[in-house]
Amino acid sequence: MTPTRLLLATGNVKKLRELREILAQFSIPVLAPADVGYDPDVVEDGATFEANAIKKAAAGLAATGEWTLADDSGIEARALDWRPGVYSARYAGEPCDDEANNRKLVAELSGQSDRYVQYRCVIALARPVGPSLTWAGVFGGEHIVTPRGQGGFGYDPYVLVPDLGKTVAELPPEVKHARSHRGQALRGFLGWLREQGAPGRS
Repeated sequence: MTPTRLLLATGNVKKLRELREILAQFSIPVLAPADVGYDPDVVEDGATFEANAIKKAAAGLAATGEWTLADDSGIEARALDWRPGVYSARYAGEPCDDEANNRKLVAELSGQSDRYVQYRCVIALARPVGPSLTWAGVFGGEHIVTPRGQGGFGYDPYVLVPDLGKTVAELPPEVKHARSHRGQALRGFLGWLREQGAPGRS
């Protein structure tokens, strides 16, 4: 059984656009929360990305009855014992502020010789029958002090992909989707859709 349409439980416009771009290969209508009058703001109090993703997807299903896809993702710095992790979006406090979050991470990594950081994403699917399903992805790079690039969002201008010599914010969408943590997790979901016989675009 596959969805006839799919609700993306995120209020982040840039993330919504990215998810829609990756899901475009299937002919399943993709709904934004505004399309069904749903407020996707859920308290993210889970200890893991998986717990938060499942909670957000389950909340969307419970409120709308729609098959719901949600993600929880963030950045982890090896030198900081993998912080900020699940606190990435609000690392500098409320409200969410990308600029403030990036300033804090730059400050905390100041003087650190280990610049390795990785994005982690967990995608959760809540469906009317059966338990939630999850898929994960990890995308590593090097944290830099001076931001580069206008694309992407969040921490992207500060994460250098060494073999490409570009930050995530400098990558064309198709390159980012092919490599990113979210792209990896979504490919797991897309593989599941294919196994279930979901129709692709002709």
